[in-house]
Amino acid sequence: MQRLRPLAVTGAVAGVSIGLLILAVAYGWLGPDVGRGAGFCEAPRTGAVKQPANSWSNLGFVIAGLAIAWQAGSSGGSRMPVGLQSVYASVVVTLGPASAAMHATQSALGGHLDLLSMYLIAGFAASYAWVRWARRGPVAFGAAYASSVLACELAGLWTRPVPVVHYAGNVAFAVLLVTAVVIETRLWHRGEARRTIGFGFAALGSMLVAFAIWIMSQHGWCSPTSWVQGHAVWHLLCALAAYFLYRLYVSERPRDES
Repeated sequence: MQRLRPLAVTGAVAGVSIGLLILAVAYGWLGPDVGRGAGFCEAPRTGAVKQPANSWSNLGFVIAGLAIAWQAGSSGGSRMPVGLQSVYASVVVTLGPASAAMHATQSALGGHLDLLSMYLIAGFAASYAWVRWARRGPVAFGAAYASSVLACELAGLWTRPVPVVHYAGNVAFAVLLVTAVVIETRLWHRGEARRTIGFGFAALGSMLVAFAIWIMSQHGWCSPTSWVQGHAVWHLLCALAAYFLYRLYVSERPRDES
């Protein structure tokens, strides 16, 4: 039987976050244009949305999050609790408006929202991997999740440029993702549960290709006035990776399940 609560919760999060973004862009709530995100190739336009391609491509996260929520309603038998699936779907949905906040306004606050959404998704991946490895419960997950996001925020206070990835916050984001990959790999080898590991490879492959494009779009592959932007492709591939990661999570079943 299809449970509609995950879709209802995630849909509400999507509607509220997108609505707030529209109001923020229209009324300048996020502050002045300080050129935040200008390093991602796309030239700012004169309209309300400064970087349209890099902004609208974030709809990929909204679509991915809603698709996750729909599947969460029929994921009986998975070791991942339905409530946690709803949380993950809501986090994925929020990535879209949060990232668009930076690209649409090029404001400092928009840039912070973009980074915070990255911390939320990477923190979820690392924390959920750890609690399964350590055989801990929801309280431990909540503590690990909050600690991960806080650690990223503290890392982001380092303002000096960092080679390749620019910001210390981006380094923290990458560390959490690598941690998730390492632990997920160890869980696979431990063999306590059956899972469709192909989804894990698809998620990792999407992220690696996305990162390569992220680098290329800043060093050579750049046409500032084009509607085809490498950073926009990065958004779409990251949304795909988030969806595949969810499919890995819900494919996990106990070994003794017939």
